[in-house]
Amino acid sequence: MAASKITVIGSINMDLVTSTSRIPEVGETLIGDSFHTTPGGKGANQAVASARLGADVTMIGAVGDDSFGEAAVSNLRSEGVDTSTIMEVEGCSTGIAAITVSDADNSIIVVPGTNHHVTPAIIEKYEEAVKNSDILLLQLEIPLESVIRAVQLAKKHDILTILNPAPIQHLPLELLEMVDYLTPNEHEQTLLFASTDGSEEQLKKLQEKCIVTKGSKGVMLYRNGASLSIPGILVEAIDTTGAGDSFNGALAYALCQGATMEEACRFANAVGAMSVTKFGAQAGMPTKEEVEEFLSTYDLRDTKGRTIE
Repeated sequence: MAASKITVIGSINMDLVTSTSRIPEVGETLIGDSFHTTPGGKGANQAVASARLGADVTMIGAVGDDSFGEAAVSNLRSEGVDTSTIMEVEGCSTGIAAITVSDADNSIIVVPGTNHHVTPAIIEKYEEAVKNSDILLLQLEIPLESVIRAVQLAKKHDILTILNPAPIQHLPLELLEMVDYLTPNEHEQTLLFASTDGSEEQLKKLQEKCIVTKGSKGVMLYRNGASLSIPGILVEAIDTTGAGDSFNGALAYALCQGATMEEACRFANAVGAMSVTKFGAQAGMPTKEEVEEFLSTYDLRDTKGRTIE
């Protein structure tokens, strides 16, 4: 099968990661265990996740004319991502995420920087990349008006769209109705529907688009009003940073390969599980061969390791 053509529009950050025994209280100073920098940003993470699986990935975004920007673009290029549609903004810093990791979980503060320069005009400039895609993958770490414009262009060219609504915010019904699939986690799904102004029928249609990630508990889908649970896979979690991005990149790849939604979610579950077994957002993102080897041992298992009949 030909390589999947995925265009990712979104954030490019440098992650500043501190590992500590616990999260400090307000006003408290702790001595941390370690610190390092690693390329991140939800958009860049999802691009790398898809590329490692073998997809032909184009990244649309922006970085600053600083060392973080240079390192971020170089990293994407080394992963095989097409970076020709990444804009460099003079005099503005590349986005960063300050991440504190404690007990295999994390808390994150994002400073957008150049990600706010990914304007609708930039999206229009790279319309051809959108047009030539099999799937357009988006998140919410760039201006909302740019996300809306990107989805409009994808709809114009009949391109499948996946919107990962994170960080969650109020989204206009017009956007939600244009998107093909939504991939919130449980918390994001609750806030998404609580803040959406729509009729009962409209909200039911939106629910059918939702692929709800539930961490180690797996994924929830909706079919004709009924929920369908796809169990997660038990692994020893080292760092959950980037797990959702790994899932989204893998979901896009699997759908491009012709998988059904259930098949794609099972595959993406495995990729998400593998990603938390190493430190850093991108470090644990596996190749297709690694996923296949992993599934040969763990396929069709739930979070307690029981084989599903």
